[in-house]
Amino acid sequence: MNVTIAIETVLNGLVAPWAVAFAPDGRVFITERPGRIRAWRAGEPQAKVWLTLPVLAREEAGLLGLALDPDFTRTHFVYVAYTYQAGGGAIRNRLVRLVDDSAANAGSVDRTLIDDAPGSMFHDGGRVRFGPDGKLYWTLGVADEVLNHAQDSAALDGKVLRINADGSIPADNPFPGSPVWSIGHRNPQGLAWQPCSGRLYETEHGPSATPRSSPPLSLCCRDELNFIELGKNYGWPLITGDEQRDGLVTALRNAGTTMTWAPSGATFVTSGPWAGSLLFTGLAGQSLYRVALDGSDLPAVASFETHLRGALGRLRDVVEGPDGALYVLTNNRDGRGRPTADDDRLVRLVVTPR
Repeated sequence: MNVTIAIETVLNGLVAPWAVAFAPDGRVFITERPGRIRAWRAGEPQAKVWLTLPVLAREEAGLLGLALDPDFTRTHFVYVAYTYQAGGGAIRNRLVRLVDDSAANAGSVDRTLIDDAPGSMFHDGGRVRFGPDGKLYWTLGVADEVLNHAQDSAALDGKVLRINADGSIPADNPFPGSPVWSIGHRNPQGLAWQPCSGRLYETEHGPSATPRSSPPLSLCCRDELNFIELGKNYGWPLITGDEQRDGLVTALRNAGTTMTWAPSGATFVTSGPWAGSLLFTGLAGQSLYRVALDGSDLPAVASFETHLRGALGRLRDVVEGPDGALYVLTNNRDGRGRPTADDDRLVRLVVTPR
């Protein structure tokens, strides 16, 4: 589809922002990996520090995903995930519920929902989203690349997790008494539900040549877009790319063996020329990717487009704002990008047909 994308920086001066969410009262909440949650209103020159959390901000670890309660106006709850250092130097991940004091535009910790989850300086997953079922989902990567954890339903890393908003386990989860929803993931960072069907789609990083893996890997790329169903096994590390094996789910689409997306945040678009499309951001790919699904009973990709390649640098998250525009977070101050003077930024995109 031929379109023109107008780009407007609406907020700058951020440091490695990870997730963005719009509140019903007009505030925009943003997490920064060093541990700050910021709240901002349109027209304000900068975003206020709403709360700072004691995170371990090193390499890819730190303050990651964020979601607002679906009934935020009544509950004032905010949910975030972050990496921390436990006793003995162990690196762990935690999912917490915070509460907003709107009069003070400040937050405080309400309760910990999941604690002592496996963590690492790399591949912590970290996306936090509410589904249309009212349940809270959290993605966790394979900590320290201990590959067999992704295939172990008793381990939390390498999984998509699903819990109730109070931290309890839903009765209809596939593994009784467990928050695990799906297994066999490497580093899942994007979750998005198709509005009409309620189907869940996920983005995750594929393999990379690294001695950290156990056993070591010599593969490249193969980042994935997956259709997620309860209890299914998405194959890591037994299959990658287009490979198939009985009992394992092959990705709907992958990046191939010569390029990488390094995909992160994802969302469905509900208005404008891209209505119905799935969008996701790319870090190493430095692009915004658009996926059109074919609408059949068995999900499949009808078309795939790449936009903004290199125009904004590394892109971490994308959401649709209440005004119908798209909002994207750049992630150039994470130690891997080439930041410009006004990075990192929250950018507003307006898409029009050409």
